[in-house]
Order: sequence, then C-alpha cells, then structure tokens
Amino acid sequence: MAIFSPTEITDNYMRASVGKAASPAWRLFLLAVAAGVLIGLGAVTSSTAAHGLENAGLVRLMSGLIFPVGLMMVILMGTELFTGNALMVTAAIDGQITWGRLFRNWGIVFLGNLVGAVALAACMAFFGQLNIGGGDLAVYTAKVAAAKNALPWMNAFVLGIFCNLMVCIAVYQANTAQDTAGKVLAIFFPIMGFVLAGFEHCVADMYYVPAGIFAYMNPAYTGLIDAAGINVALLNFGDFIFANLIPVTLGNIVGGVAVGLVMYACHGTKRA
Repeated sequence: MAIFSPTEITDNYMRASVGKAASPAWRLFLLAVAAGVLIGLGAVTSSTAAHGLENAGLVRLMSGLIFPVGLMMVILMGTELFTGNALMVTAAIDGQITWGRLFRNWGIVFLGNLVGAVALAACMAFFGQLNIGGGDLAVYTAKVAAAKNALPWMNAFVLGIFCNLMVCIAVYQANTAQDTAGKVLAIFFPIMGFVLAGFEHCVADMYYVPAGIFAYMNPAYTGLIDAAGINVALLNFGDFIFANLIPVTLGNIVGGVAVGLVMYACHGTKRA
C-alpha cells in the first residue's frame, strides 16, 4: 500500500486542523481527557516494567519499548493531545483557521489532558496499583517525580523542545501510513527514542509527577519513600507547576511548532 508523501501529510494535517479548531468545546475536552488517560497508561505500564531494574540505561530502554503504546492509542482512537496539536500552527499560518481558534484548541486540550492524567495518577496511587513489588513501584514513582521537579528550568525547557520534535515527527510519520500496522511502526521508534534520551513530555509529566506526589500522600507508601532517601521536599504541586510543567510545556510548544513550520515551508501547498 502506498504511503502519503511529505506534501500530502502536511496538507492533510492542515485540513484536519480545520475540524479540530471547529470542534465543540465539550467534544474537545472529552477527547483530551481520554488522551491524558491514554498517555498516562503508557507511563503506568512502562514504569511497572522498568521499576525493578538497577541500570539507568536498561530502565530507559525498557520504558522506551513500552511507553509508545500511549501515543499509539491516542492516534488510533482519534483523541486530542496537546503536544501533537502544536502542528495546528500550520493551518493558522495558512489562514485556514484563526489564531483565536488555535489557542482555544490548545487551552481546552491542555486542560483536558491534565484532568485525565492527574485523575489516572490518583487512581494508581490510592487504589493499589503501586503495591507491585511490595511498594517498590511506589518508591520508583516518587523517585521519578522528584527527579523531574529537580530539573533546572532551562534544562526542562530544552528537553521539552527535543521531546516534541520527536513526538510531532511521530505524528506526521503515522499520517504517512494508511493501515494500522504502518501507523504503529511509524509511531514506535521516535517515541522510544525520546524516552530513551530522557526528554520531557508535558502530558506524560502530568501523570508522572502527580503520581509520585500522591504516592507520598498515601500512608501505605510514605514510610517506604522516606526510607529510600528521596528528596520528598520536591514532591509538591508548586514545584510541579513552576519547575516542571511550565518550562516543559513551553519547550514542547517550541519543538512542535518548529516541526510544523519546517514542514509547511518545505512541503506545504500554500493557499493562493
């Protein structure tokens, strides 16, 4: 089966962006909540698989092999993901949607992704999923959250740029294929790569960091996390928002918009 060319995928995404921009707010929000849950489930499964490993490279490799299932579900189920929607900038530049409609989409989808991912984090932390390994998974989850909140602001920003470069490339690559197997294969390698490299994805972090905070709030895990020597002072929502979520989100926007601009400039069919 033939694949779509770079010009075709760029133009196809701009046309799809018109529908995204015009979608009712309730529909956007519901699809965004679903995407937050699906990306979070990619994080849940990858953390569960990797938490017992000691070698940092193996931890990242195992996580990278499993985490892509999240974006696979997002794309195949037609949900709304903030990071991928950075590519809608091409339709705004081309005049097919207004800038107001673009920012409306981004705002609603970002909020929906946050609600879905945080709700999933609470379910995992308070209803037993982190019991795996006698609570070792809870300790690992808190460790990951503290490490993400400890990133210097500029580090989080730059790692966010390169993350969404790879995510948006994965989105475009998935749109080259016309069958499920092709889409899955196109998504897998860029997403595995960003996880392996340790880049930062704002929607994934909407799960990872709250899950660690909630784990420490759960009395079943508090003592285990304290005993592990984790800097628990970092397990708070203030650091999550200002030290992680804001810089990572801004970096993701820059990275995703950069991919869209290059594709539009080099491959897009501009309106007369």
